[in-house]
Amino acid sequence: MRKVLLYGPVAFAAAAIAAGVLVHPAAVNRASAESQYLPADHIILKSARDVDVKEGTVVIPVHRGVANGKTVWYLITDVSDYGIAHDLNALYAPKLVNMAINCPECVQTAILGKPTGKFNNEAIVHFEGAPDFSPTRVYKPSATGFPPMAAAPGAVGGAHYTPFVRIAGSDVIYNMPIVATGYGPFDVVHHTKTADRVLAIDTKQDDDGPEVTMLLARGFDSGQPIVYLSTEASDPGAASVERATYVPLLSHASFANGDDNLGSARERIFVFVNGPTSTENGQGLMYLGLHGNLGDDATLANAATLGSPMNVQGDFPSLDDPRHANAYSPLWDVQLGVWNAEAAAKGKNVRQTDENEILNLVGEGYLTGPGGAPYGSAFVVNCPPVAYVDQRPDKDLTTNVFNR
Repeated sequence: MRKVLLYGPVAFAAAAIAAGVLVHPAAVNRASAESQYLPADHIILKSARDVDVKEGTVVIPVHRGVANGKTVWYLITDVSDYGIAHDLNALYAPKLVNMAINCPECVQTAILGKPTGKFNNEAIVHFEGAPDFSPTRVYKPSATGFPPMAAAPGAVGGAHYTPFVRIAGSDVIYNMPIVATGYGPFDVVHHTKTADRVLAIDTKQDDDGPEVTMLLARGFDSGQPIVYLSTEASDPGAASVERATYVPLLSHASFANGDDNLGSARERIFVFVNGPTSTENGQGLMYLGLHGNLGDDATLANAATLGSPMNVQGDFPSLDDPRHANAYSPLWDVQLGVWNAEAAAKGKNVRQTDENEILNLVGEGYLTGPGGAPYGSAFVVNCPPVAYVDQRPDKDLTTNVFNR
């Protein structure tokens, strides 16, 4: 019987607004003939393939490891070292070197075992901890979609679990989210041993190697639509919304509202509470609660019907200016915004797509934190970008005139 970790509406409103069918491996790798895959030059996470914007899915290599004596399966999405990142077809995220500042436990130290094969085989990573995927994810929307009547994460990180990993003997930091435990067949409908965004998993050592099909999130950066992963969140309600693993210790990662300052491991992402709720141009948590089918478990069959809050990421790996491209981090510092009455009266509360345009609206007084609190950090999420949909995000749409 699966455990239910329930966070009631009062607890979640305080935390978040301040915020079985088994798939055969042959069905994992290929979507239908009608699916549209993005061109390879749109994919910035180079290990990814079959990025299907219509269905909201991506196929990514998955790697075998061990935690607490049990088999786990993990991704490699980001690396703090430029050469290693490119060697592994991962994203270069130099800010990850700051992850353990004032929070040593935010980075787990793993041991690299010996390879099991004779030629070009991976060594087995021995993790200190792994998530518990057995809880049942809950999201019961209210009449306004958000805050919910009840919410609970579908996966919880153990005492020693963090997706950010240092291999013993090295200072390089990797983003290695664990997305499944054990061996198949895997329940990818109710996600008893998989993350809630895992739609299919094939662990065979065939020509493609072990792979996982993940549900993508949609959003924007520098005025352009993008798609990205969402694997961990430091807030339980956010973990429910994001279908992510709840890892509370990440709230201590260096540091709230740090962005591009000395010692920061974070980059800003912009999330709206009460954005527009139309099905065509909606944005935010109320919009998602009303139209995103948040109460449903994610499956290959319904992936295209599952919504996203259309968040806006800050610095992006493809930006022309290296200063901003290299300021990217997969650990996003959530700037949780509420449009005020003046913004609604003046028609300012429309869908946003660019970091600086949002910061200028904050400076003009149209956006605050929940309850009128100062605008800024609420919690963190681990959301590596995968691809851009149309044009490459290359620069901000405007200048940040308030120097926020």
